[in-house]
Formats: sequence, structure tokens, C-alpha cells
Amino acid sequence: MQSDTRRPTQPRSIHVADDVRSYVLSRKRDFRVSTSCSGPVLLPASFKPPKTTDLQIPVGDYTVYVSRYQARYIDSIHRGMIPIFFYDV
Repeated sequence: MQSDTRRPTQPRSIHVADDVRSYVLSRKRDFRVSTSCSGPVLLPASFKPPKTTDLQIPVGDYTVYVSRYQARYIDSIHRGMIPIFFYDV
């Protein structure tokens, strides 16, 4: 069994791509990377509220929360994590 020895708020190096940074700032809200059947997905925190165990990544005045389960496996948050129906070009 794999154990997670990191504290929930301990910094982790996860890069937020510039297009995702722009996406978050333009929508003026917090987001959360959580688990879906197709992999990690970036959803507004109003759809998928953050948990106390989530990693917190500041993006301007907003926060991108990352599920501790996803944080183990991702190095970057990129446009491919945004569901297509949320990305109104």
C-alpha cells in the first residue's frame, strides 16, 4: 500500500500552463482538479468543492485546488484538463 507522507498544504511543484492561468483569471473563480473516469479534470469549485486535503495553487487572486490523489501523478495543469463544454473559445 502506498502512503502519502506529505501534509495537505505542503508545497508541491505543479506547473499551471499559461492558457489555464488565463482561463482561471478570466472566469474569476476558484477551480479544482479532481478525478474523473477519463483522468484529471479541472472544474469550478462551485461544481466540485475543495477538500481540506487538497493542494492549493495560487493563480492571481484565485486558487486551483488539486485532489491529493491527482497530485501524486500530475506535473502540470493544462488545457486538456478543461472539459470541452466549459471552454467557450
